[in-house]
Amino acid sequence: MINIAIDAMGGDFGEKPIIQGVVEALNQKPFHAILVGNSKLLQSQIPKHLEQYIKYEEADEVFLMNENATDVLKRKETTIYKAIELVKTGKAQAVVSAGHSGASMSLATLKLGRLKNVLRPAIATLMPNISGKTLLLDVGANADCKSENLFQFAVMGETYAKEVMKITKPRLALLSNGEEDCKGNELTKETHRLMKKLTNFVGNAEGRDIFNGNIDVLICDGFSGNIILKSCEGVAGAIFQILKDEIKQSLLSKIGAILLKPCFYRLKKHIDWQEYGGAPLLGVKGCVIISHGKSDSRAIKNAIFQAINFSQSQINEVIENELEKFNT
Repeated sequence: MINIAIDAMGGDFGEKPIIQGVVEALNQKPFHAILVGNSKLLQSQIPKHLEQYIKYEEADEVFLMNENATDVLKRKETTIYKAIELVKTGKAQAVVSAGHSGASMSLATLKLGRLKNVLRPAIATLMPNISGKTLLLDVGANADCKSENLFQFAVMGETYAKEVMKITKPRLALLSNGEEDCKGNELTKETHRLMKKLTNFVGNAEGRDIFNGNIDVLICDGFSGNIILKSCEGVAGAIFQILKDEIKQSLLSKIGAILLKPCFYRLKKHIDWQEYGGAPLLGVKGCVIISHGKSDSRAIKNAIFQAINFSQSQINEVIENELEKFNT
């Protein structure tokens, strides 16, 4: 049974939603959770029937969101440091953290190390589209990229789509300001030439293609990807607030909303980032799932399921083998 190290105190809202997410996950699927934090504070929140699945790793310090990511290397008593250390020593096969994402990336890269031939790890996240999900990477690990970095992101994203998302022939695209091969800046044009080596590469795609179901994997630099991710979060929230405000305007609108409530619920669930749980850091040894700081228990539960699926796949081995083919 897989051992998952949980940064139990790193999120914006403390340990309660994180522990609740662990409990919800365990009620659906058995695994071993190593809760990293203050055990006296955490133990009281674990139901008796689940205690057999829980171990504790003591850590009283939390790496705060406003701290510099590189400082985490000196903070060996923090929850995220000890959680990553559990993976490094083989006591856990995966780590889930809703704490400081930069600290998680720094520790994972430096303590766990990169996979063979990987120049830079990338954060991949799932975005909703009209027929399923689109994998977007990088969404924040690398603000400045070279074409060889984006090419490697493409190989890693395509591998994730095959091994974890179970898409046999994922449609792989490169983010640009137009679909034509000639569109884009110098980085995009050079990357486009490299990505033509990949069988499943379908060409350039625009931002709208994330949602229309025409592609499965979209590649971009971390600066652009992070802006896209946060813009989409804002748009989704704004749309539902506008709907709520409009519904209040008349009795007819309220009646219509009652009749359409199941549709609204399904729509909200489809576009809610909490349903996707977290973002895997691709390209490092082991499994690191980075969750949003504002994750609720549902997001933590889904992040844990992501960690289980990732760890049960052969994705890291396949990434190394695929990159070896291109000698990059």
